[in-house]
Amino acid sequence: MSITVNGLDELKKLAGSDLGTSEWIEITQERINTFADATGDHQWIHVDPQKAAEGPFGAPIAHGYLTLSLFIPLFTELLDVQGVTTKVNYGLNKVRFPSPVKVGSRIRLVGRLAEVDEVPGGVQITVDGTIEVEGGGKPAAVLQSLSRFYA
Repeated sequence: MSITVNGLDELKKLAGSDLGTSEWIEITQERINTFADATGDHQWIHVDPQKAAEGPFGAPIAHGYLTLSLFIPLFTELLDVQGVTTKVNYGLNKVRFPSPVKVGSRIRLVGRLAEVDEVPGGVQITVDGTIEVEGGGKPAAVLQSLSRFYA
């Protein structure tokens, strides 16, 4: 369930709030292959199912940066900011990949709006995100994302 806010003032009031949990999405071999084509990273551990089955994880795994790139579509399930003119990904403070995401796994995002800070013409939000693997003991990614919203 998404939280919807209208404008920067409503967004500021959410500072320190848990944003909830996104829906699960499946990581398919097709998604991994498409990411490999887009980035030029065709390492066998991602794109060669037969060789990866004999590798350290027993199956192909998603690129860490594929998992990270899914933060945005998962995040948009949690928070919808309306009444602003521009939304910009500003960067990341921290990213770690504690566990691999095997083909066929499902992931989801748990988010918390840690901070909302004033910037010229808008606000910058800091989101603490954990990308969980269904049935996994450790998260696939732990990150702190920065986004800016302008009035």
